[in-house]
Amino acid sequence: MNFYFRSILYFLLGSFAPLISAQSSIEEMVVTYDFRTTSILDSTTSLTLIDQSTIEGRAATQLEEILNVAPNVNFAAGASRGRYLQIRGIGERSQFVDPISPSVGLIIDGVDFSSMGNAALLFDLDQVEILRGPQGTRFGSSGLAGLVNIRSVAPSPESAAKVNFGAGNYGRSEFGGVLNGALSQNINGRLALNHTKSDGFFDNSFLDKNTAYRDETALRGRLNWLPSTDLEVDFTYLFLNIENGYDAFSLDQNRETLSDQPGRDNQRSNAFALTSRFENLASFDIELTTSYQNTAAEYGYDEDWTNTKICEGLACDSDIWGFDWWYSSTDNYRRNLDSAEINARLLSKTDTADASKWVAGVFYKRNSESLRRTYFEWALYTDSLLRSNYTTEELALYGEYGFAFSDALSLTLGGRAENLDAEYQDSRSIETSPREVLWGAEASLKYDHSDSTVVSGLVSRGFKPGGVNGSALYSAQISGFSASVIDFLNERIEYKTETALNFEARLRTSGENWLMSLTAFYMKRDQVQLKGWYNEGPDFVGYTDNGASGTNSGLEVEGKLWMSNSLGVFGSLGLLSTEIEDFFIREGSGLIDKSGRDQAHAPSYQFNLGAEYALGENWHARLELDGKDTFYFSDSHDQKSEAYILAHARLAYQIDNFELSLWGRNLTDKDYEVRGFYFENDPRDFYAKKENYTQLGEPRTFGLGLRYSF
Repeated sequence: MNFYFRSILYFLLGSFAPLISAQSSIEEMVVTYDFRTTSILDSTTSLTLIDQSTIEGRAATQLEEILNVAPNVNFAAGASRGRYLQIRGIGERSQFVDPISPSVGLIIDGVDFSSMGNAALLFDLDQVEILRGPQGTRFGSSGLAGLVNIRSVAPSPESAAKVNFGAGNYGRSEFGGVLNGALSQNINGRLALNHTKSDGFFDNSFLDKNTAYRDETALRGRLNWLPSTDLEVDFTYLFLNIENGYDAFSLDQNRETLSDQPGRDNQRSNAFALTSRFENLASFDIELTTSYQNTAAEYGYDEDWTNTKICEGLACDSDIWGFDWWYSSTDNYRRNLDSAEINARLLSKTDTADASKWVAGVFYKRNSESLRRTYFEWALYTDSLLRSNYTTEELALYGEYGFAFSDALSLTLGGRAENLDAEYQDSRSIETSPREVLWGAEASLKYDHSDSTVVSGLVSRGFKPGGVNGSALYSAQISGFSASVIDFLNERIEYKTETALNFEARLRTSGENWLMSLTAFYMKRDQVQLKGWYNEGPDFVGYTDNGASGTNSGLEVEGKLWMSNSLGVFGSLGLLSTEIEDFFIREGSGLIDKSGRDQAHAPSYQFNLGAEYALGENWHARLELDGKDTFYFSDSHDQKSEAYILAHARLAYQIDNFELSLWGRNLTDKDYEVRGFYFENDPRDFYAKKENYTQLGEPRTFGLGLRYSF
């Protein structure tokens, strides 16, 4: 345990523990992920609520820039953004050919954007709720490890508008605007637009230009209609246009790339959600939500990370050998996703004399994903095209019943049964139609010790459907891999459903000028889904396999203390222990058992520590540190990231409706890794040496912001 980790632990426990005797309560915070809007103090789910002030204090425009605020939450890039999330060590790190079911869900204003973290742009938001632990009852297969629920600001009748401008290093520029107000006597509307550009953080020294640029636009419109006192209708439309370059891996392990065919990471989405609430019945309310999204995404990269002149004047020069040592190819994935959901539920009245509360609902989702992959097939020495279609239909029944034994003690039971029908087919004649009946459940016991202190315990079960490895076997066959490798992959054409049983105990307490949350958890995973890779020189195949089991356990602490009217300190700490059991990978002619080692992207500690200070009436400052331990990049190899600490700051001047801010992230310009691969890919050493190639995270960035409200 290093010095920084001990310091954070002592600070959190030492600062907040003596304050438990305080009696007063802070301003109530509410969360929206549950079947009903509820106080965060009443919630039995382990969660972090990130509000507008935190987003602004970190000058964040995208989800990856605020994730370190929450304990035991990590992300993987391998793209222009941190597209894939891990909570408590569970979550995907990439997607190439095969369809995947996400372990961590992403919901934006009621629309499911799971596995598309690029979509999580943080403009005009009310709050971000990060739920940790299985969410099988509420969200089904989208929440094995947890879920991120993003809610934008709702329309109100008050006429208001604001504009913001920003500029920073690396060619950063930003523009945004919001309009809000009443459109008629019973209709309120809100319109928000934001556009951000940047040159990116990598220089392509071969092409002498920026090839990791970012160009991100988001438009959101919301309507709230109150046709009567008993009926409320909310409508949200979201348009996203993301045109980012992707060129982030360097053979020299720095920020200078050498590729001659840099990639792209684009996304264009149209989405809407419509929610109606009818409250005229005597014993229950009716809520109906319909959502739809269509996304066209393109993800591609220079597969060799280099160029055709890489060997000139070196030992691998073709003038010496008579042939070229380098290879040159690209890999490009175009996906089109259509997703439609209908969610109807009945909710008992909360103001009746009956102490019980219940929810009963039915959920239907149809998801269709088509892929068009273009790449160079070296084994056949020709350009190749792969097409695939993956369609899933989910029909679920769910319910929840809560009963109060007394004014202080209550029990809530929930469950979900889900029927999944899936069909996969591709242009290589691989077809499969898995069908499963899946179930999740939750039981929580809550004791209200006082108005400001709640103790709770929870047991929950989550699930994640199995799937198909449509590409590994084909690639191995045409690459001439041995018969034993072919047999190994043939046995893994399909992989099984994973389940997780989670146990938690939690204390949430607050006072007049402080709050704290403490959670201990233990999770047992069965048929754990893990990513495997098999390499032969520069040739490799990836597949998903089942380990027999895995365990994830730890501790999460979050707190905030207002030391005076002008100074507040805050912090979070996540401790995590993970383990894999009976997971075998293929290496050479044998199998290697990875039992006993940590799971990938599961650092043993993470922390966030900071302070906010009001310097007089108009000046405000925020300073914070993020820290993270080392973690494995993959479940297949033993290469790790380095531990790191990042420093961020923001200084703002506000007078009347005008605010000017100066901000900086990663102020010490620390290099840290957000993705890693381990294989041979350098022609300058004749592809003879495996290297741990890593993608670096955001360097030191800084900028100015200007906002005017009227």
